[in-house]
Amino acid sequence: MGAPWRAGGSWLRILVTYILAAVAGYFAVLVHLPLPWMLGPFFVCGAISAAGVRLAFVPMGREIGQVAIGISVGMRFTPVILAALLTLLPAMVLATLYVVVFTMVAAVIFQRLAAVDTTTAFFATAAGGVADMAVVAQEKGGNPNAVAIVHALRVSSVVSLVPILAVMFGSQGTLAAQADEMTHSLPLVLAMLGAGYLVARALKRTPLPNPWLVGPIFLGLILSASGVLSLAIPPLLIVLAQIAIGTWLGCQFKREILVRLPRVAAAGFVVSLFMIAAAALGALALSASTGLPYTTGFLALAPAAVTEMVLTAQYMHLDAELVTGFHIMRIAIVSSTILTVFGFYMKFTGSKHEPRL
Repeated sequence: MGAPWRAGGSWLRILVTYILAAVAGYFAVLVHLPLPWMLGPFFVCGAISAAGVRLAFVPMGREIGQVAIGISVGMRFTPVILAALLTLLPAMVLATLYVVVFTMVAAVIFQRLAAVDTTTAFFATAAGGVADMAVVAQEKGGNPNAVAIVHALRVSSVVSLVPILAVMFGSQGTLAAQADEMTHSLPLVLAMLGAGYLVARALKRTPLPNPWLVGPIFLGLILSASGVLSLAIPPLLIVLAQIAIGTWLGCQFKREILVRLPRVAAAGFVVSLFMIAAAALGALALSASTGLPYTTGFLALAPAAVTEMVLTAQYMHLDAELVTGFHIMRIAIVSSTILTVFGFYMKFTGSKHEPRL
């Protein structure tokens, strides 16, 4: 995941990559693909990368794109939305527990299909960050390569399928754009991007999950909810952020992912589909118990890709702030309790060290 010069990339290769990504995004707009400026580059760059052609991306491009998205989302938080989030806290906790349960079921399925050990299966399907899960899996005696492959496939599957399913079978929201009620100022936008970047850098040393997105969200939230500043982020900047994120995601889908451990890759794709289906099923209960639109519940329960799910909610004029809250709660709980849940899972399934419950 290093910078392009560490991977043997060049600025000419970077330029060609982004030209391809921009053309793919434009074509996706023409064919009315959901989130065209992200999914177009993702599909094209992913296909080229999986074919063995080496692409390259701008260092920090994805992170800066997330900062822009985070500021945009944070600026939409109001006291009314914060109050709604507080009332939904019990639902967020229960939704997170549901995600933990179906990822453990996915681990059992994955272990059988991929013929891997229990530790590898658990961390490969846990709804946490790929780097964190791979490191912890290695510390506990699992296979970090298999864990990384399955997480890459899970994120890729969620990013490519959930927005399309949400648009095809979900309902568009009725939230109107707030841009007319916000301040329009390019110097302020640039200043906020710089401030969001600094906040994210400062939070990288903390346990806060995904600081490049969450940090700017909190910064925008504080300024907007307090009435200090309500700033409109230019649509062009959001398009550029989506291109950067989609290109980065596509470049991660390397050929070696498929050829190094083919059985693991196939099993990883199957359990990714299972988790997406589980999220779709759980969204029925979440919608019925909270009154949230079904599509909002589906995006809130998707087992990966908070940035992309928030973008999908914005694209469909849904409560992106509520989707953000559910994902932040999920990531925070999973990150802080993963070892405790792992111990329970080992006792439940049985291992060399623990009797089966």
